[in-house]
Amino acid sequence: GQRDEEEAHHSLETFTFYLSEPLSKERVEAFSDGVYAIVATLLILDICEDNVPDPREVEEKFHGSLLEALSEYGPNYLAYFGSFVTIGLLWFVHHSLFLYVTKATRLMGLLNILSLAFIGGLPLAYQLTSEFAEKSHNEIEAIQVSCVITFFASIFQFAIWTTALLHERETLHPFARYGGKEHAFMFAKLALYPCVSLGAFFLTCLLSEFSTAIFHLMQIVIPFAFLALRIFVRISLTIIKSVMSLSRRKVVLLEEEEACLSPTEMLS
Repeated sequence: GQRDEEEAHHSLETFTFYLSEPLSKERVEAFSDGVYAIVATLLILDICEDNVPDPREVEEKFHGSLLEALSEYGPNYLAYFGSFVTIGLLWFVHHSLFLYVTKATRLMGLLNILSLAFIGGLPLAYQLTSEFAEKSHNEIEAIQVSCVITFFASIFQFAIWTTALLHERETLHPFARYGGKEHAFMFAKLALYPCVSLGAFFLTCLLSEFSTAIFHLMQIVIPFAFLALRIFVRISLTIIKSVMSLSRRKVVLLEEEEACLSPTEMLS
């Protein structure tokens, strides 16, 4: 029994050792950029394949007006731009994350692959949400599937950040460590997509009649939320620094006043 316990303990140490082994950061970034590029290309191919009006249809049905013909595919284009913006922002968050990672580990690489697996499902989310114009019966399910895909694609990015924080002296730039200049903004930026997609999922469950509006609102609000987060974090950090500097000045002034007092005045 003692031998089995020792072997189990040794295997656990080996497993954790292999997970914390360094991984080539450049290859992780190159592989991730390739996946993002392929997913974006698939979106473009999808929108060009089925959502371009036929010249005969434009001439006969819309009397030669291309703008009227394109307006019929408006929901499809809106779904395309929403999905493309989602891919772009997730890539931007991924780029910001690995900008502050100085050394990647195997566990971080595994979490990155899991995130990319769900990012690869975003063209599926586009195909589901592009059917909103047809008022299909599975509209709510399509929105919920899209929210789930976005949630897991972003939550694994947040897990990479959490894993890096556990060994921050080895894996993170000083600016992104606890108390660093970019720590609060990185935390908020990585938590934005999981929180918003999870909130949209539950809102569509409670308010099924407004599910399409909620989904489109989520896609429109998130890009502005990134900018608002940057401004909010900057203002908050400025206020905290000013308060801390004022408190330090008061302490320095009190120390200088005490130094100027005579021993009898200090006793009194």
